[in-house]
Formats: sequence, structure tokens, C-alpha cells
Amino acid sequence: MTCRERLEAYLRAHQVPFQVQHHPVAYTAQQVAASEHIPGRMVAKVVMVVADDRLVLLTLPAPARVDLERVAAMLGARAVRLAHEEEFAAAFSDCEVGAMPPFGNLYDLPVYADPSLAENQTIVFAAGTHTDTMSLAYSDFARLVRPVVAPFAVRT
Repeated sequence: MTCRERLEAYLRAHQVPFQVQHHPVAYTAQQVAASEHIPGRMVAKVVMVVADDRLVLLTLPAPARVDLERVAAMLGARAVRLAHEEEFAAAFSDCEVGAMPPFGNLYDLPVYADPSLAENQTIVFAAGTHTDTMSLAYSDFARLVRPVVAPFAVRT
């Protein structure tokens, strides 16, 4: 089962309306926003970090960046750094590296969302490939994933 199929099955099982979009290859969340002609703030990008040797999924709007000091304070961690691709690729074996969705709950990973993401009624996110995205209501994302919502992003 591909990542997109896993997401679609999960969303259908929970009766959540969603849309799938196909676009030219895009490797960054900002490229996704440009190719889909939507504001970058609507795109929920995923940033993987390692906090005290534990893999953690962060999701935030595409134009924002992660403040690692805030993440360390939020997690009560001594050391936080960006994860290397080889550290998280196996956790998302059904996804292309760098195209993971913010549904860490489907991959047994803790999910933290910056509150600025909730400023959007609808969010768009990678659906496992660099050419597919999904969109759904932020409220449905929050209800299903139950992320810890805490400020860790810096707007750029």
C-alpha cells in the first residue's frame, strides 16, 4: 500500500472529506504552493527532528521555519537537531523521502503542530510523493491526528 492509499483509506474510514491534487514535481513546500497557486501558509510542511535520540514530527506552514531552541524547550529536551534523511526514511517506507504527510499517528510518531497552521480552514500537504498532495479541513486534521499544538515556528 502506498502512502497516498494509506491516507485515503484512513480518511475514508473516518468519513473525512478530502481532495487529491497532482502537480509537477516539487521538492519544497513553497514549490508545492507555487505549483498549486495557493498561499504558502496553507501548505503544512513536515520537519523531522531528533530530540534526545527520539524522532519527532513537526508540522508548520511552508513559509515558516523551525526554531530549534523553542522545540527543545517545548519537548524538555537537552538536545534537538534536524533529522538526517537516513534517520527517518525507514519510518516512512511507503513515502518518497521528503514527501511525508503530517499524519505521524499513522507511523507511530509524535506530532507537534505550530498554532499558526490552525489559521487556515484548509491545509494542503504532501501525500507521499513529490507530485501528489491532499487537502482537507484543518479541524479534521486536528481531530484525527491530535497533535500537540505549541509555538515553535518563526515566520519568515
